[in-house]
Amino acid sequence: MSTIRITKKFVFEMAHALYNYDGLCRNIHGHSYILFVTAQGSPINDSLHKKNGMVMDFSDFKKIIKKHIVDVFDHSILLYNLENTALVAPNNELFNRSHIVDFQPTCENLIVYFANTLQNKLPKTVKLHSIKLHETENSFAEWYAEDQN
Repeated sequence: MSTIRITKKFVFEMAHALYNYDGLCRNIHGHSYILFVTAQGSPINDSLHKKNGMVMDFSDFKKIIKKHIVDVFDHSILLYNLENTALVAPNNELFNRSHIVDFQPTCENLIVYFANTLQNKLPKTVKLHSIKLHETENSFAEWYAEDQN
C-alpha cells in the first residue's frame, strides 16, 4: 500500500507581543499567518467504503484544523503568561479574544503548540507529518514528525 501525504492551507490573522524581546516585536503587532498542515497515511482500499481512495476526506481534515487552531486563534491576540499581565483585564472588551499562553508566542513555539494540539485529533490511520507556519511572506517555521524524539 502506498503512503500518501495530504495538505491543507489556512490563512488567519493574529496579534502577539514578545515579552522581554530586544526588537520591535516586543510591541503588540499582527500578522497574516499562513498555515500548511500535512498528514500522511494510506488511501482506503475498499470499494464499498464512502471514503474509498482517500487518506482522509479533505473536508474532515479541514474541520479538525479549523476547530482546534484557526477558529481559536483567528483575530485574537496571543500573550505570554506573566504574573503581572495587567494589560489583560477580565472585563476589557478589547481582549475578548485574547489567549494567555505559557510560552513566548514566537512562530517556532506556535508550531510546536499546533502540532501537540493536532496529533491526537486525527484518525488513528492518519499521522501528522508536518506543519509549516508563515508569520510573514519571507519568514516561517517548519515542524516534522520525523524530527521529534
